[in-house]
Amino acid sequence: MLNDKFTILGKEIKRGERAFLELEVAKLHTRNSIRVPVIVERAKKDGPTLLLMGGVHGDEVNGIAIVRNIIRKKYNKPKRGMIICIPVFNVFGFLNLRREFPDGRDLNRMFPGYLNGSLASQFAYRFTKEIAPKVDYVIDFHSGGADRSNFPQIRCVTKEEESLQLARIFNAPFILNSEYISKSVRDTIRNLGKTILLFEGGKSNDLDEEVISCGVEGAVNVMKYLGLQDGDLELKQSPVVIPKAQWLRAPNSGMFQLRVTNGSWVVKKQILGEITDPYGDYEKKVFAPFDCYVFCVNTAPMVHKGDALFHVSLETQIDEFNNDLISPDYLVE
Repeated sequence: MLNDKFTILGKEIKRGERAFLELEVAKLHTRNSIRVPVIVERAKKDGPTLLLMGGVHGDEVNGIAIVRNIIRKKYNKPKRGMIICIPVFNVFGFLNLRREFPDGRDLNRMFPGYLNGSLASQFAYRFTKEIAPKVDYVIDFHSGGADRSNFPQIRCVTKEEESLQLARIFNAPFILNSEYISKSVRDTIRNLGKTILLFEGGKSNDLDEEVISCGVEGAVNVMKYLGLQDGDLELKQSPVVIPKAQWLRAPNSGMFQLRVTNGSWVVKKQILGEITDPYGDYEKKVFAPFDCYVFCVNTAPMVHKGDALFHVSLETQIDEFNNDLISPDYLVE
């Protein structure tokens, strides 16, 4: 929760103030500085601090568009507390629409970083020291990589009660149990005692309006639940909780055609896709090995043997809301 004095990136933000800050880490070989815009909105009333961040991977533009739309529609202006927006975290990658940093490293495997480490590590270090300790909650927006398209989903550790409750409130179609990965943003935020949700939707280098709308609506639901915004929650569905999942992989190399709709329920032996050679010698069908939900599909026209084709549920449960649990009053004066 905020107190009277709040300082971030060397700037004091008073109640009712807005600030456009910049996180500067390094310079290019042309001597141009790379700065990451950080947009801070503080309400006149106290409350929690929520960080919304996109573009940890520079080619995952859906997340960038989600945070951008939240700012454009002024949802980031809280009634209480503070909302911090970082639309493009990995500016280096975004400039080239690439996942990695210029040093070839995945930024989301470099946290908490080192002051004198690699470029990506220094970047992670500045975030960990100067921004992460200032927030209470984080929503990190991502998309699928390597031609894999994720149906809108929230990833969290479902045995953590607060994380699961926020995932329910976000109200994406799927909630996927996902353990913390060492050196990731999620792991670092957790180690600081904060709560973080990871949203996945769509694929890299592609803007999907349905995914973007889901991300914006989910973030606004979380704001309302935390008391940052007023209004009723818009809970359009009962999310499917997936405690365990599995990848189905390509049995052969060849041209790949999808035969199933992402996000759908399929039954055992249903055809999910076909792999063919370019010479007409064979057609290999990929069947569902059991009844399951498909919540990620490979959209590549060509695949190799062993490539991940479908992310499917091993266990599922339909989340039923308890209305007594979805009131934001516990954080409102």
